[in-house]
Amino acid sequence: MLAYFLQGFLLGFPASAQPGPMQAFLFSQTLKNGWRRSLPLALAPLISDIPIVLLVVFLLSNLPAWAVAALQIAGGLFLIYLAWGAFQSGNAPVAQAVEQDAPEHGLVKASLVNLLNPNPYIFWGTIGGIILLEAWRDSISHAVGFLLGMYLTLCGGFALFILFFGLVGKADKGDGRLNRWLAYVSAVLLCGFGIFQLVRGLAALM
Repeated sequence: MLAYFLQGFLLGFPASAQPGPMQAFLFSQTLKNGWRRSLPLALAPLISDIPIVLLVVFLLSNLPAWAVAALQIAGGLFLIYLAWGAFQSGNAPVAQAVEQDAPEHGLVKASLVNLLNPNPYIFWGTIGGIILLEAWRDSISHAVGFLLGMYLTLCGGFALFILFFGLVGKADKGDGRLNRWLAYVSAVLLCGFGIFQLVRGLAALM
């Protein structure tokens, strides 16, 4: 079990640290709502990955190319929508309180970002799914160990990401200029990832 736990542990950390749509979304939500309200969003993969793992492992990485392309297009549009919200947050006057998302609403959005991101499907269809099936054939405890190691570092890495940018935003006690520019940066990142997903999805369908 320890060997599979370590495999999951080592695979989860790069996934949490690699720049992507999920990290950009967590960045924008932390600036908007603060780290305390955003910290539960680190658990989003525990919700969104359940159908992904079940689907991809069942299909044994035979997900059709058009399905991946459709996910990329849907995810791209959703990220552009989130980018607009981040831009509005940065454009709001400092004296005007920006409406905060309820924790459960933010968790739903984070889960959607991950669900519409093709990267988890690719990972579970190529690497994670193969290791999980191998572990399952050996023992249920081995499969559980792999998943525990994976999501310990994945969710833990997201939590550290939120805490870091939450402390950066908290340090802005002046006129709010730092938070405003950070919000603009998050909007650009979200929009950039959204356009990238759209282009890749449309190119795959052509």
